Amino acid sequence: MTTQNVEWISVGRVEDLPEGRVKTVTARTTSICLSHFDGQWAAMDNKCPHQGGPLGEGSIEKGEGGKCWIRCPWHGWDFDPLTGAPPGGHEDTGQTLYPVKVEAGEIFIGLEPEPARERTVTDVMAETMVNWGVKRVFGMVGHSNLGLAEALRTQTIKGTLGYVGIRHEGAASFAASAYGKLTGKPAACLAIAGPGATNLLTGLWDAKVDRAPVLALTGQVQTQVFGPGAFQDIDLKSAFQAVSKFSQPVLSSSDHGELMSLALKNAIVQRDVAHLIFPDDVQTVPSEAKAKGPEGRMGGNVVVPNANDVSSAAKMLNSAKRPIIVLGYGAIEARDKVIALAEKIGAPVLTTFKGKGLISDTHPNAAGVLGRSGTPIASWFMNESDLILSLGSSFANHTGIEPSKPIIQVDFEQMQLGKFHPVTLPVWGEIGAFCDAIAPTVSRDPDAPDQITELVERWEIWRKEKEARLAEDHGSGVHSASVFKVLTELAPEDAIIPVDVGNNTYSFGRYFEPKGQRILMSGYLGSIGFSFPAALGAWCATQDFADYKGRKVISISGDGGFGQYAMEFNTAVKYGMNITHILLNNSQLGKISKEQKAGEWPVWETNLTNPSFAAFARLCGGHGTRVTEAGQLHDAIAEALAHDGPSLVEIITDPELV
Repeated sequence: MTTQNVEWISVGRVEDLPEGRVKTVTARTTSICLSHFDGQWAAMDNKCPHQGGPLGEGSIEKGEGGKCWIRCPWHGWDFDPLTGAPPGGHEDTGQTLYPVKVEAGEIFIGLEPEPARERTVTDVMAETMVNWGVKRVFGMVGHSNLGLAEALRTQTIKGTLGYVGIRHEGAASFAASAYGKLTGKPAACLAIAGPGATNLLTGLWDAKVDRAPVLALTGQVQTQVFGPGAFQDIDLKSAFQAVSKFSQPVLSSSDHGELMSLALKNAIVQRDVAHLIFPDDVQTVPSEAKAKGPEGRMGGNVVVPNANDVSSAAKMLNSAKRPIIVLGYGAIEARDKVIALAEKIGAPVLTTFKGKGLISDTHPNAAGVLGRSGTPIASWFMNESDLILSLGSSFANHTGIEPSKPIIQVDFEQMQLGKFHPVTLPVWGEIGAFCDAIAPTVSRDPDAPDQITELVERWEIWRKEKEARLAEDHGSGVHSASVFKVLTELAPEDAIIPVDVGNNTYSFGRYFEPKGQRILMSGYLGSIGFSFPAALGAWCATQDFADYKGRKVISISGDGGFGQYAMEFNTAVKYGMNITHILLNNSQLGKISKEQKAGEWPVWETNLTNPSFAAFARLCGGHGTRVTEAGQLHDAIAEALAHDGPSLVEIITDPELV
């Protein structure tokens, strides 16, 4: 190669490679063996022509007359560093050479100008993703998705996609699930064939059962070795069949823009998982096809309730003396209209645990969370009610909606109506459309009890009870009520709070009083380990959407949950994510210990041996602090929230005080 018209690329400094040594360097994407010998510098192709051995991991050997040879570390083949030829000079096995120059102590290698990269089918599909509004990919690059990864890289260079490289594929799917729950928009998760793909499944199930749009992209072995049992070859279509609404292989003969469009339309419209399988050899097939988009593919999605159902519901509400509203996660887009309706009819608003935060606990109509993770306020109003208006709730057994009461249930999905037992009046329609239709026809009965005044009294009783619990001390750690009292005081009102599973979650539901924060959880799957990967997804949403820009992300877990994906704290550090993690460490799987005791089982194998998580956070490059007394909570949490980057507050808690 001549030195005319070459592009000089820096590969390091002279002090990086002592005399008599070789090393592997990368110029653009070219792997090169760089050698330093007898005061000279030389560069050649890094692959040995025998079996591709990495010459840069070899050695410089002296031959007859002091002649220097580069020796392959695998099988000992030798090459002249100045000519690239082996002993004897056989040109057919010689190596490609690259010009080298040293200026001001910096080493440069000359490469020919990079030719324009040929457009591929995965470029078409990545461009289609962008056209459909996908803004973020979470994943792990590996040997069976490299062609697809290159297409995604091209989009990140253009600034049309954001990419987060995670440490475990399960974190990628949880992050994408949380992103979809928060924004209603699909993010993608990327994995290789075989184990990389199967690692996605738990987070994808979380997305599916909680109705979050997600796009799963998995590599696959080459098409010619499908089936016989090639390395990492499993039947991915069958493996993903149950978890995905749409799952298809990408073939060289596919209409690639259309295939991606169908996947994303299914994810968005069905609020489900869509999955595409990319065989290794198909990913780099050249293509001049145009990318596609959603134009002309999407219609309105408002389901207006039947007028007779609205009329019947109005009659029931107008005749009720003690109506209550159960506000579920399915009503999230209509929560303002629901609250306005509650104000008009003087009804307490009880939320499901999954719907926590949809109404601020400071609102006059708020009654807190209903069910196992809830407040005695909500339970009291449930017991006293004479009519339940359930909006966007699934009637999960965790919630505790009393089935013997008269119930009006409204949901946009017909299969949810009366799913577990008959209700008095099932109404099919969007929650917002129902509120718009019924609001002009209902009012509070002037002879009905003043439930809003009763709410004030009940909150006063409950807050006194919580204060009394703060004095409980067994000498085994901080009371969780203390943790969530301080977090209630300090958490920004617009914070996004992913929570995990376990005693920490029950305590959060019971003691934390939201004032407008958005809560994310693994609702129907209830998967331990959700919260920190979800925080990655939530933070990315604050970068991708103006509606969430600047909002603080605060994740909460126990030590068992954080331990599942602890290495993702490194991911947060790598990308400078402003996340604060509140970790309640009781050195056990506390919820399981309680279940064993309640079932009169011996407590067995629920104890955990932990490192110092605060020290771990600092070792990763983040902020970490450890709390052992309630008096330390305020300053520790305030300092962590003020830190611009990943922070972790490890709180030693009493497993019995939840």
